[in-house]
Amino acid sequence: MEPKSARLFDSHAHLDDGRFDPDRDALIGSLPDKGVRYVVNAGADLDSSRAGIGLAERWPHVFAAVGVHPHDAKSLDETGIAVLREMLGKPKVVALGEIGLDYHYDYSPRDIQRYWFDRQLALAQETGKPVIIHSREATEDTLSVLKKYVRDGVWGVMHAFSGSFETAESVLNRGLMLGIGGTVTFKNAVKPVDVAAKVPMDRLLIETDCPYLTPAPHRGQRNEPAYVRYVAERIADIRGIPVEEVIRATYDNACRLFGIAGGNR
Repeated sequence: MEPKSARLFDSHAHLDDGRFDPDRDALIGSLPDKGVRYVVNAGADLDSSRAGIGLAERWPHVFAAVGVHPHDAKSLDETGIAVLREMLGKPKVVALGEIGLDYHYDYSPRDIQRYWFDRQLALAQETGKPVIIHSREATEDTLSVLKKYVRDGVWGVMHAFSGSFETAESVLNRGLMLGIGGTVTFKNAVKPVDVAAKVPMDRLLIETDCPYLTPAPHRGQRNEPAYVRYVAERIADIRGIPVEEVIRATYDNACRLFGIAGGNR
């Protein structure tokens, strides 16, 4: 792994996940020595959002995003929106997410997903926070809901992006960055490789989505923030540029999006 000076930024993690229970403190404490300067822990429901805030308040290199994932949209109500609004006012909460649509599992009815996705986007607009968006097998509806919230400048990220570059262009036109994770390292990756080759460098983030989507060469194991290095290396290989250039650009992009001081410029 790179030394501290590498300043990797894992823009999407779930360090509150139960798979980190045995060694969470040791793992988080070790990240700066593995080259990871910052991590954003993404919420999936109110409980995980609270847990993420707790981690962010404890560790200087961890920040939190709070939100309700489409899987849990059926449990959200206006009381929950009020709770999220309060959470978004906390100093180390840098985004609203992850929110969006998931038509693969349909754990929440689709109309309910769309309603609370729209409602959380309105909350982000109200509070001025960037958004972290999850979209699976729901591209058309995701872009449709986002259309009414497009504003000047970059205001969010489509995380774990796995679509075509044509879809990527539509996402970019909605004012979002693209988050690329471990799938770009998979041997059968086609669309992620094409997108990694073509996305403008100032609109690119790297992420782990840990403990999920572990990159090669650690597939089959629990993912962790330090493995974001492998994502950066693969993107550098695809683009034919030094890995340090990918690390620097994605670090600066994440700092800019999340309003965190400490970019390389």
